Amino acid sequence: GYSQILWLFGEEEEITEVGAMNVFFFLEKEDGSKGRELVTPPLTRGDILPGVTRQSIIDLSKSWGEFDVVERSITLPEVRKAASEGRLIEAFGAGTAAVVTPISHIEHKGSDIEIPATGDLTKRFFSDLMGIQYGRIEGPEGWSVKI
Repeated sequence: GYSQILWLFGEEEEITEVGAMNVFFFLEKEDGSKGRELVTPPLTRGDILPGVTRQSIIDLSKSWGEFDVVERSITLPEVRKAASEGRLIEAFGAGTAAVVTPISHIEHKGSDIEIPATGDLTKRFFSDLMGIQYGRIEGPEGWSVKI
C-alpha cells in the first residue's frame, strides 16, 4: 500500500499536490547543461495551496543560489521520463505538519517510478527549517522575531 496520493489534473496528468501537501521535484535539467532545478507547481491555476512551508522552501532555495527554483506545471510523464533518464534526483512533499516528507516511489497505471529517498536536499530543508523555527540557526531577514 501507499501512505499518500499524488493528485493529477487533466489529460496531460499535471501534478498538483501530494496528499494535503505541496510537492517538489529536484531534477537535473533536460538540456544537458548539468544544471539542476527544483520544480513545484505554480499557484496561477488556483488549485495549489499557497502554503507557508512551500514559500519558505522557495525562499530558502533562492537564498542558497545553488540551483534554479521554478514554479511551473510538471506532468507525471515528465517525472517518469526524468526518472528513466537518471535525472530525477529526489522528490518530497511539504506542509505545516510534516515540514518535508520524502517521496520514494510513485505507482501509476501498474508500474512504479523509483525515486532516491531520503535525499540530501530533503534532509537539508528539514534541518534548516527546524533549526530556524527553534532558533538554532539564523533564518533569512525577517523570518524570526525574538520576544
